[in-house]
Amino acid sequence: MPALLRGETPPTRPLTAPLPGLGAPGETDTVTDSAPRWEPADLRALRVERSRDFGECYLALSLWHRLKLDELLAELSPAGRESVGWAHTAALLTVARFCAQRSELGVAEHWYDTTALDDLLGIDTRLVNDDRLYRALDQLGAHKDALCTHLMARYRQWFGVRFEFLLYDVTSTYFEGEAERNPQARRGYSRDQRSGNKQVCIGLVCTPEGLPLSFEVFAGNRADVGTVEDIVRVMETKYGQAERVWVMDRGMVSEANIAFLRERKARYLVGTPKSWLRAHERTLLEQTDWKTVQDGLEVRLVEQPDGEAGERYVLCRSGARAEKERAMLARQSERLTEELIKIDAWLRRSPQADQELVGRRIGRHLGKYPAAAAIVVADVLHDAKGRAVGLRVSSRLDAGQKAHRQKGAYLLRTNCEEADPALLWKWYIQLTQAEAAFRTAKSDLGLRPVFHQKEDRVQAHILVCFLALALWRTLEQWMQSKGLGSCARQLVRQIAGIKSVDVLVPVRRAEITTELRLRVVTTPEPATAQLLAHLGLRLPKGTREISNVVPKITH
Repeated sequence: MPALLRGETPPTRPLTAPLPGLGAPGETDTVTDSAPRWEPADLRALRVERSRDFGECYLALSLWHRLKLDELLAELSPAGRESVGWAHTAALLTVARFCAQRSELGVAEHWYDTTALDDLLGIDTRLVNDDRLYRALDQLGAHKDALCTHLMARYRQWFGVRFEFLLYDVTSTYFEGEAERNPQARRGYSRDQRSGNKQVCIGLVCTPEGLPLSFEVFAGNRADVGTVEDIVRVMETKYGQAERVWVMDRGMVSEANIAFLRERKARYLVGTPKSWLRAHERTLLEQTDWKTVQDGLEVRLVEQPDGEAGERYVLCRSGARAEKERAMLARQSERLTEELIKIDAWLRRSPQADQELVGRRIGRHLGKYPAAAAIVVADVLHDAKGRAVGLRVSSRLDAGQKAHRQKGAYLLRTNCEEADPALLWKWYIQLTQAEAAFRTAKSDLGLRPVFHQKEDRVQAHILVCFLALALWRTLEQWMQSKGLGSCARQLVRQIAGIKSVDVLVPVRRAEITTELRLRVVTTPEPATAQLLAHLGLRLPKGTREISNVVPKITH
């Protein structure tokens, strides 16, 4: 005896429903009758097909809509004669990057048809190909400034973010291939340990909350310190020359940059070179006049010899950081000593008359372990013929003691009027948000490597990564505002388990047996459902009948 199947009534149009004019292919209207719909069904032949990833894409599109990026891009790239609007394709590219897809080719050939984006965006799988995605990148790149300005306004409206502090940091991302058509692709200092690959450098400006505001792409051999003037001018052009505090680490700082900021009446809070600590070695030994900021972290205002008028200097010392740095120095010293002992054994076996060869081998290891090189001494031993026959390896006691005192200490420099060293330290430590943003972009969003070869397309690729980063950091801020912590990675992992599936149910209508194809979204686990409820995200609960099943006639 066949059972009776009841069709459910769905909720109101979900936030990420297909945009007007782009309904999912082959579907009929969603079941919208208020009354139950009963059909005689053969439950023994019921089956499930077409399982698609839904949750992660739905979350990304929810963020996209809440940031109103769909509205902005609809204005910037109005629909034309193309079969898929550029605004929709931009959403697809950003969602794919949010879901850690590393290339447009992979999205088109392998990923898109494993997701529910054909329903969520209304883009037929057959219309998604690498050529369309590459052309969408070219379209999107022209709107970078408008997107950055829009995001700044949305952060202010949604979270009440203020822009008194601007955090600035630089990272790099490397290329697969020679990138010969990109003049910015150069070999330089690689933060990815890919010194053999060409790269570009990326300067990112973000808020103390880690919300990305803007970015600039620089040649791969550009020194960090040489990017500051460019980024300051860009931000002033976009948002005016208001009094903001620029927070940067010591790698960005030069006297020329400080003079540039002072000329523009800009305020700054920056790190200083390690060598500046030498003037404060005695102060570091003192136990009084320090202010405790948190357990194991103390700060105090100090006078800096030859310091600029109107500047304050904050000396900081951290017990935890000191232990970490001492352990790192000990490891470096141990490894350097091991390498020097190997050279000593080589010389004892094979005395060398070529002093330059010996010097190069020693220098290679001293350069590899620069901190240890200030402590470990290698004296070359010679025989009567002047040949190098061994090494005497020792340690500089005074240098070791000095290094020990400076471990865990650093000096901050500012022209802000604030006189509380604890507050100045808290402002500076917000730089970790910029560093965290780069880690997210690289590890979670697939910023590296870059497969594109053309300069404009590389810029657009980085823009898509920037937009995906904006979604990710917005999610973290959203979670914090709801008291859910800030571990977006855990939420994304949980919601990724939500699928869209087709339930095929054989039903009898008169003398004809046919299969109803009902598209449904799986119910999340209770813990995930609770998280979504806190965020105010409601998953579609209704069924949608898909009319692409051929009926069978029963004889």
